[in-house]
Amino acid sequence: MQFILDPSIADKIRKMKERVRWQDPLIVKQQIDQTRFVLDDGTADSPEFSFLVVGDSGSGRHWGYNPQRQLAKLMVANRDNCRFLLHTGDVVYLVGSREYYQDNFIKPYQEFLVGGEDPKSIAYDQMIFNLPILPVPGNHDYYDLPIVFGLMAKAAWPLRKLLRSQIDLDIGWRGSHQGRTYAKAFLDYLQGFQNKEELVRHLDRHYTGETDTGRCLRYQPGRYTRLPNRYYTFRYGGIDFFALDSNTFNAPLPIPATPEGEAFRRLQEKRREELDLEKLRILEISDTLNPNNPGEAEQLDDLETQLEQIEEMTLDINKQLASNRETVIDIEQLDWLRQRLIESWNTKEVRGRILYFHHPPYVTETTKWDQAQTLAVRHHLRQALDGVAEAVGSLAEDRGIVDLVLCGHAHCLEYLRTVDTGHADSHLHWIICGGSGYSLRRQRSEGPNLMEPFGLSANASTHLVAKSQFFIGRHGHGSKKRRPYSFLRINVRDGRPPKFQVQPFIGERFQGQWSDRYMEPFLI
Repeated sequence: MQFILDPSIADKIRKMKERVRWQDPLIVKQQIDQTRFVLDDGTADSPEFSFLVVGDSGSGRHWGYNPQRQLAKLMVANRDNCRFLLHTGDVVYLVGSREYYQDNFIKPYQEFLVGGEDPKSIAYDQMIFNLPILPVPGNHDYYDLPIVFGLMAKAAWPLRKLLRSQIDLDIGWRGSHQGRTYAKAFLDYLQGFQNKEELVRHLDRHYTGETDTGRCLRYQPGRYTRLPNRYYTFRYGGIDFFALDSNTFNAPLPIPATPEGEAFRRLQEKRREELDLEKLRILEISDTLNPNNPGEAEQLDDLETQLEQIEEMTLDINKQLASNRETVIDIEQLDWLRQRLIESWNTKEVRGRILYFHHPPYVTETTKWDQAQTLAVRHHLRQALDGVAEAVGSLAEDRGIVDLVLCGHAHCLEYLRTVDTGHADSHLHWIICGGSGYSLRRQRSEGPNLMEPFGLSANASTHLVAKSQFFIGRHGHGSKKRRPYSFLRINVRDGRPPKFQVQPFIGERFQGQWSDRYMEPFLI
């Protein structure tokens, strides 16, 4: 049995539309753009500003330390002149259950919240930010539980007894309810209004932003800090930011009904069997270890990380094998991205563009590059960007279609540059910021160059598509193991095109002690 369940893409789209009352006649009548907001902080026209980036931050349970809180204190010390914080997804772990928001989000980020001096008094669905925190949903923010696990957890049965293991996964009994908890925490949850009059009053009060695409939500730090949708855009300092929900266009591409495709399917089924056996081996070993012994606790931590990776790989294989049955892709969102990027290129006051979403199309973390979800996100993003490039033509000149792409999902900090991929995602800057609290991952043994295969065959030829410039993640073993958790500060410079000074911040856990590591900023 799987520990976690991922709702279908169709369910994610339908449920999230219901929660924001997508295209409700009252909203359409008032010509409201439900994918846009204005950040009302009084400085949105300044061409020079800074912002923070975190991802995969919900630290869950660690053996006596909280990396998320350690980084939050470092962020507070370096937030001067930062206008907002972008979150690349996975706010809490292991499933997006509401009981984890207090320890996984509210307490760690208390300085960013109104009333944060008393974090216990803040409900997860009543948060107001004094520094805007602007997330996108990650896969864990959508995850639910098999009903048997939820019932057992609700009845306070220790999950480790179920597993006969010392490993205690971070599983709450409620699950995310297909992303409802995330929506109630961060989105303008219009489904909660019971009658027409209440909704009209709310729209008149909070949808007062004026843009070229209609009225929109006004985001007011310290007063009203809700987002209009699971994907959205905003403009700040002449930069257009596009936040995407990659959970709804990451379905693996169908396996072709050819001899080569069938061979690939059998290979994946065999791989799944091997992973199931490896999972049992890990659980058996963990049952012999004592978490109160520092050395064995370190070993348990490694085993838990391996088990999480196996669950992730198994889920990806299951999605591949089911891909011929579920082929739903969020075409509406991808068309929206394409059209809004084209409009952005045709708007004179816009001087740059940043995308951020959860699943990275390019990454060298040990488990992600070969996942079918990675391929799917890369494929669909390429299609969207290719459409933009065709439409804007010479407007882009020698620039990339976007200036910077920020992602999470891989538990590391990595900076990559694409080469000529044959698509409009060529020669772009990609930063993976997913090492901000949860269990860190290692870089794959194949190294920094990413080679893309042609076709599904194991013998298919490959070509270079991207190069990793640096990778910061878990490394070393035993007493030499280092855990460098990370976040970014990005300073936007004046000019056209803009320049971005990227400053990584590292809080490293080594031999039971914390230290802050300094990295030289780099310019892109």
